[in-house]
Amino acid sequence: MDLGAFSVSLAVKNLEASRAFYQKLGFEVVGGDATQNWLILRNGDHTIGLFQGMFDRNMLTFNPGWDKTAAPVDTFTDVREIQRQLKATGVKLMSEADEASSGPASLVLVDPDGNPILVDQHV
Repeated sequence: MDLGAFSVSLAVKNLEASRAFYQKLGFEVVGGDATQNWLILRNGDHTIGLFQGMFDRNMLTFNPGWDKTAAPVDTFTDVREIQRQLKATGVKLMSEADEASSGPASLVLVDPDGNPILVDQHV
């Protein structure tokens, strides 16, 4: 199964302080909206999202349909197909995509150590 582009979504306490810190590590803002309390930063092939007040914990994020620069790809595994495959193997989902829908959708699962994983399709 192809999960798409990978990033880490960080639950931050202060968006501006976190942005300034990660910029010192060479990350540049490439997306998001600070007025909505979220930014996407990239350093080479590495992408992180900074989210203030949106998530309780840091999480792994996968974006089916996107490459590492958030550009749409021609072929990808739809989030609903990923969901079917996960459920078929017995993985419990915390939230699910609507099987009757198409286009953007998401699901959330949690690994054995309690780390949330978001599969978030935007196309």
